[in-house]
Amino acid sequence: MNLDKKIATRQSYGEALAELGEKNNNIVVLDADLSEATKTCIFAEKFPNRFFEMGIAEQDMLSTAAGIATTGLIPYATTFAVFATGRAYDQIRNSICYPKLNVKICGTHAGVTVGEDGATHQMLEDINLMRGLPNMIVMSVSDDIEAKWATQAISMTNGPVYLRLARYATPVIYDENQKFELGKGIQIGDGTDATVIATGICVSEAIKAQEELQKEGIDIRVIDIHTIKPIDQELIIKCAKETDKIITIEDHSIIGGLGSAVCEVLTEQYPTKVVRMGIKDTFGTSGSAEELIKYFKLDSKSIIEEIKRK
Repeated sequence: MNLDKKIATRQSYGEALAELGEKNNNIVVLDADLSEATKTCIFAEKFPNRFFEMGIAEQDMLSTAAGIATTGLIPYATTFAVFATGRAYDQIRNSICYPKLNVKICGTHAGVTVGEDGATHQMLEDINLMRGLPNMIVMSVSDDIEAKWATQAISMTNGPVYLRLARYATPVIYDENQKFELGKGIQIGDGTDATVIATGICVSEAIKAQEELQKEGIDIRVIDIHTIKPIDQELIIKCAKETDKIITIEDHSIIGGLGSAVCEVLTEQYPTKVVRMGIKDTFGTSGSAEELIKYFKLDSKSIIEEIKRK
């Protein structure tokens, strides 16, 4: 792990998309007037004939992506998460998920770490919206390597996918040899004092907490859930059996997100108390990403405090 090196997953996505375009001529990309921010501009520069600038018309973009998918091409429809999942929800539900079309919906700038753009742009409900849709795979990646893997992996998965990406630059957790599998979480450490189940930008914060706690003789494990739907039920149940405490943490509302998904698994299969850390039924607010991570208690210090709480 190289927690000092930081790369935004939206940047990783843009680079991986351009690499994927070289390997697969069926990849096309659509954007809604935000290609410089979402980094689809990297693909557009290489493959201008396979890039479609749809303007500020997200509903049209998703409907167009659905139509393109019926031809056998693989459209990656990209914009900010708040527009991708909120503004175009009806089109995703009826035009993509219902007919189970092969559209990849990629939402960048998710969560409070959008920062100064404030509550209107800080999408905290997208996981909830997307995982409730039949036929939809939902992914939330934690670092550069994982984002590049996911971008390529979803091209080989037939059907709708929502890929959640961040504006905020996060530490590089994995190396090129890390093995990823869709639907399978990644366990970091074997501690039995607690399990912190994290996703997205919160994974690196959980690892920082793990390293600090080790100095005090508290041994925890961290689980990176990059695929929220289908979720890794087997790993979650295993951790509930092997550790004293289960905590989930996400840059998303605690309602309907990772925490809810974990609780659904354990309630039915291995009843366990779960502490859900995340945004507690409120909108975001303006501030720097670093300030907001602390304000909403998504940081390593807050994780440590929760683990120590009796």
